[in-house]
Amino acid sequence: MDPQKFVSCAATRHVRVSAQKCRLVADLVRDRFVGEALTILHFSEKKKLALVIEKTLRSAIANAQQKSPNIDVDNLYIGKVLINQGPAWKRIRPAPMGRAFRILKRTSHVHIYLEERKGR
Repeated sequence: MDPQKFVSCAATRHVRVSAQKCRLVADLVRDRFVGEALTILHFSEKKKLALVIEKTLRSAIANAQQKSPNIDVDNLYIGKVLINQGPAWKRIRPAPMGRAFRILKRTSHVHIYLEERKGR
């Protein structure tokens, strides 16, 4: 997809949830209009993830309005949703006989790109 094609974008970085789990919620709203996506996220079962993606989506909408004030929000739709893996926090869990097991507390980065589609 062409970067000039996007109306606006927003990113949330270092979200304390794994990218694999976050992609499950992102798949629900991919290629949908903004109003429909906000409704889906509001009633989603995975509340923490939906809240993070909703916050990023609202930021992308605000960026679009700031960039061009005469834009119609009803014509905006989610062109691209990227969930990338962020840095993992390394922790240690005690194990038998003085050993230690590593725990990875994974993080992710959420990127939302909005496009404008005329008419429904």
